[in-house]
Amino acid sequence: MIDLKYLREFPDVVRASQVARGEDPGLVDRLLEADEKRRAAIQSADTLRAEQKAFGKKIGQAAPEDRPALLEGSNELKAKVKEAEEAQKSAEATVNELQYAIANVIAGAPAGGEEDFEVLEHVGSPREFDFEVKDHLELGESLGIIDVARGAEVGGARFYYLVGDGAWLQLGMLMLAAQKAREAGFTVMIPPVLVRPEIMAGTGFLDAHDEEIYYLERDDLYLVGTSEVALAGYHRDEIIDLSEGPKLYAGWSSCFRREAGSYGKDTRGILRVHQFDKLEMFVYCQPEEAEEMHQKLLGLEREMLAAVEVPYRIIDVAAGDLGSSAARKFDTEAWVPSQGTYRELTSTSNCTTFQARRLGTRFRDADGKAQTAATLNGTLATTRWLVAILENGQREDGSVVVPEALRPWVGKDVLVPKRGKK
Repeated sequence: MIDLKYLREFPDVVRASQVARGEDPGLVDRLLEADEKRRAAIQSADTLRAEQKAFGKKIGQAAPEDRPALLEGSNELKAKVKEAEEAQKSAEATVNELQYAIANVIAGAPAGGEEDFEVLEHVGSPREFDFEVKDHLELGESLGIIDVARGAEVGGARFYYLVGDGAWLQLGMLMLAAQKAREAGFTVMIPPVLVRPEIMAGTGFLDAHDEEIYYLERDDLYLVGTSEVALAGYHRDEIIDLSEGPKLYAGWSSCFRREAGSYGKDTRGILRVHQFDKLEMFVYCQPEEAEEMHQKLLGLEREMLAAVEVPYRIIDVAAGDLGSSAARKFDTEAWVPSQGTYRELTSTSNCTTFQARRLGTRFRDADGKAQTAATLNGTLATTRWLVAILENGQREDGSVVVPEALRPWVGKDVLVPKRGKK
């Protein structure tokens, strides 16, 4: 939720942000106008309440014969107060609705849409193969570690089983991520995967992504698409202590996405699925610390990608491709040999005070005054990493070299095809 004080002081900045995102800058003027009406309504209601209070004292001090007339006037004033309070309530609802409609103000993100990102860095070089590469599904099936056929029979399209070494690859990857998070000072958590509507709305996921979310109408609950949602709600309506530094959490959970609008896109294998596991970092900090924390999260993602031995690039996501909560987002994209291109593995977003304002999460500054906290998030490992690990580690005979960092969990240096599988 945008800060009204900031909006009043820097309306042109917010308009420019809306334009960069490809969204309506006219919302800014509508909100400014609604805010003026709200403040006028509050003043009118306050004035009438003060009159009503003073009139009540006058009645108490009046002579008995004068009270009937005064009481009649009091009833008229009471009706005016009620009317003014209704007007105030309506004006506040309009402001709230418009506040929710305006996305976070971008902070350094390039303008444009999905294809207008800026490449910041390439890390590692794509491997040159002297044989015809297999994609991750062909490799996974021949190794006996991915079963999408039975996944589809049980859950439908875009579901799968990770079997044997495939399960250990994922568990090892997530355990390594959890260890790295703990060493970096994060508290590891296993959060709920079902959340209430106000928590989902508070994180910004109901603004433009509601079609992506599974909703359980009978229980009025949402399945999370990332543990960011539950972690953002952890300190809802609290004043947290940030005097000794940011609060760092890392949530390990299953995640669920409907993938609405992606029919026919990435249907093969496990790149775009309805259910996956993920370790998500989440930070609460003072606003002036947010940029530094954003780089810290990106640095931890770099460490994990180096550990799983895949070449990747870092991109600065364009404003029009940001979620409504993010002021800036960096994606890391791994090289996928079978596709001859880079595909997203992780992202890290600086949400500034946008989420915490909606969720009422504050801290006390050096003067003891309550201020809105900043929040950030970043993915440290997730299921789709297996795509890049398998394809970049493949050998001509169909075997796959296990990254050294994952071998303690997998228990093998090399995965070899099962007999009878090609």
